[in-house]
Amino acid sequence: MYRQIIDQVMGGIAAGALAPGDQLPTVRQVAVDLSINPNTVMRAYRELEIRGVLETQQGTGTFISHQKVKRDEVERRRQLSQLVGELVSRAGAAGFTLDELLEELHERQLSENVRR
Repeated sequence: MYRQIIDQVMGGIAAGALAPGDQLPTVRQVAVDLSINPNTVMRAYRELEIRGVLETQQGTGTFISHQKVKRDEVERRRQLSQLVGELVSRAGAAGFTLDELLEELHERQLSENVRR
């Protein structure tokens, strides 16, 4: 669960929904909203703080850092693998084969190359 919190924060930053200086909900609030242990939220916030994504100001709260964060290659690969796994699972549940999925991805790649 803590990985999902990390991915949500990182995704929010990447999408522009979270900007430097934005305040995050308190550990307690996230734990209540998600019905999870506060230690899980604290672990996610702590990891994001170590990465330089978050800054905690005692008595004020937790904020998105102004520092530009670069994901390491291991994290990028892990996230890509997770996305591909979800895509394959959803496509399979919808009745598509892996070959059909690959064909569609190839066609999209070709159309992207034409647009550039």
